Amino acid sequence: MKNDGNKDEKVYKMTFASVYPHYITKLERKGRTRQEAHEIIGWLTGFDDAGIQSQIDSGATFEAFFANAPAINPAAAGIKGVICGVRVEEIKEPLMQKIRWLDKLIDEAAKGKKMEKILRDC
Repeated sequence: MKNDGNKDEKVYKMTFASVYPHYITKLERKGRTRQEAHEIIGWLTGFDDAGIQSQIDSGATFEAFFANAPAINPAAAGIKGVICGVRVEEIKEPLMQKIRWLDKLIDEAAKGKKMEKILRDC
């Protein structure tokens, strides 16, 4: 797998606040809710609603967002599948893998997967 460090750095420096509305829009277009997005984000990172809002308000980059996360769910290591043409379980860079885990979970919700399946106990 090709490692494009410059591209990764650009993603790491993107603010969570700049991507968050896209997560919400993607889910709401498919009949899901903002609260379901918060459940997913909270399951993965340990942030509660106030913590998510604090990260948005502070302009946290993805790098800071995951560094500030109370606790990455240990079951996240069981997230498998393809997002952006890459198998998430094969991503070697830990921060990029966390970002893609979040993308994958949001994608699963948008595709109609049940929340109990998305918030897996691997």
